[in-house]
Amino acid sequence: MRGVLRAVVAGVTLALLPVAGATTAPPLTLAQQAKKADVVVRATLGTAVTVTEGGVAYQVYPLTVAETLAGDAGRLPQYQGRPALYVMQGVADLPTLTASQEVIALLYDRRLDSPIVGFNQGLYPVSAGKVSGAKDSAGKDITDLAALRDAIRASREAK
Repeated sequence: MRGVLRAVVAGVTLALLPVAGATTAPPLTLAQQAKKADVVVRATLGTAVTVTEGGVAYQVYPLTVAETLAGDAGRLPQYQGRPALYVMQGVADLPTLTASQEVIALLYDRRLDSPIVGFNQGLYPVSAGKVSGAKDSAGKDITDLAALRDAIRASREAK
């Protein structure tokens, strides 16, 4: 009987342990992302550096914030006195982040596996004034930077 009980306890314990691998989040609309975000910025990513804090290694991307669309960019984690994205090393399914990349970023203002809303859904590259990856509530692509700003602000006002 004790052997059976031990097997059941071990099975339940294993079932409750976090599963290694990719973390997934349900798909969020732009409006949902905007409502969940603590801070929304248009920024350029700096060169990534590795930082270890509390035994956890992060890839840190300093931000040069060109515009704050919502929230307070000063509340983001800081690296060398500048707002920064702290992304836990080894996190799967991250969008490609490169130095000098301009983005619209919908962010949480605290350190998590990834600070990007929707587990990496809330990051929109900007190139030559055009946005990629954003869709309106009807599923139509938003490529105009001003239209994306307006959609984010409208969504947040509808909170």
